[in-house]
Amino acid sequence: MKPASNGKYQALEPPPPLTSSEGLAEANRCLMCWDAPCTRACPTHIDVPRFIKQIATDDLLGSARTILSANILGASCARVCPTEVLCEGACVLHDLHERPIEIGRLQGLATDPVVFGGDPIFVPGPDTGFRIAIVGAGPAGLSCAAELTRLGHSAVILDAADIPGGLNTHGVAEYKMRPDTSLAEVEWVLSHGGELRSGVRVGTDITIDALLEEHDAVFIGTGLARSAPLGIPGEDLAGVEAALDFIANLKARPREEAALEGERVAVIGAGNTAIDAATQSVRLGADKVFLVFRRAPEHMRAYDHEIEKALLDGVELVAQAVPVSITGQGAVGGLTLQRTELGAPGRDGRPAVKALDGTEFHLDVTRVVRATGQVGYHDFYAAVPDVELDGAGRVVVDERFRTGNVRIWAGGDCVNGGKEVVNAVEHGKQAARDIDATLHGVALPSGGD
Repeated sequence: MKPASNGKYQALEPPPPLTSSEGLAEANRCLMCWDAPCTRACPTHIDVPRFIKQIATDDLLGSARTILSANILGASCARVCPTEVLCEGACVLHDLHERPIEIGRLQGLATDPVVFGGDPIFVPGPDTGFRIAIVGAGPAGLSCAAELTRLGHSAVILDAADIPGGLNTHGVAEYKMRPDTSLAEVEWVLSHGGELRSGVRVGTDITIDALLEEHDAVFIGTGLARSAPLGIPGEDLAGVEAALDFIANLKARPREEAALEGERVAVIGAGNTAIDAATQSVRLGADKVFLVFRRAPEHMRAYDHEIEKALLDGVELVAQAVPVSITGQGAVGGLTLQRTELGAPGRDGRPAVKALDGTEFHLDVTRVVRATGQVGYHDFYAAVPDVELDGAGRVVVDERFRTGNVRIWAGGDCVNGGKEVVNAVEHGKQAARDIDATLHGVALPSGGD
């Protein structure tokens, strides 16, 4: 594959894992802080100093157990977590103007041999006789199933896709994690217990009412639907795709078929998914990649380190511009945009946007990828009794992830609107613990543990 137009081709492969000697040296840099800001920054509250100390003392199995007990998807999170703004971002070595501990790579060093070696890390608890249905085999659903299994319950996961794993399998850019890595982790999680039924669409193949009749509780971890359309002329042309579909299609094809040599790509949006789509395009050899955003660069929602990576790869930012039409005969031949003027900040703190007449300009592109946010499965939730959505289409839950239906819990992207894998894992874990307590008639203290 030839280099991208910036003159350097960045590999699609994820970074190599640490070697044992590298891991030992890195672990011994850790100060083992007693107040562990890294642990507090982790949504699943992994005891980071403990697992690093175990690596330093050559107890990799113990380190893996520490990690995976808190985060059953610790192997994938070692790859996809934005450690730069979570655990590593909180590392006290920043205050000493030193490089933070490479917590993510150390986590991978500990978990990979266990997860991808197929070694069980826990045994199911004594059978309680309770049966819980889980809708969705993404990170939230898998985490919930694993925790329920540890507590002795029977967990049945129903997933509409033929291949499980949710965004870990289908939506994470390949330069971060490959699908076979996600699927190996799913297989390992299910090896501890739990039943997976793929290709089953709840609401069509089986109703929520039927699930409630057959199970003692239901956890919903559907994630979000695909992104909403732009609503502009030409959007039906070949070469226009939602970002997650774009990434999934590239990941599903052989590398030589996924190459984008000769293509010119415009990605609409400025969140982390947009950055993934843009960076993936560059690394697949696209001649030119534009990232189109209607506000100024300082208003982008993506993480700074991800934006910097994309710009270094050669992505060109087209700020304060909105698409007004996609041109072409049967397929994308170009994108017409208007410049924008920014107004007073709204309730979210970001300025209002006004398109300016007479400022049209054209980008010569062959693909348009929309990454303007995802929407919830409104039709699905309309049929779920006593489960409400907020104004943004997110499932309304309390601090224990309970919905308005006393037998239904929910978590992950369908609740938070689309955050990190690690957030979904924590939702599933905490929901499982509350399901367990509820079925046993135990009141948990407010706020989780």
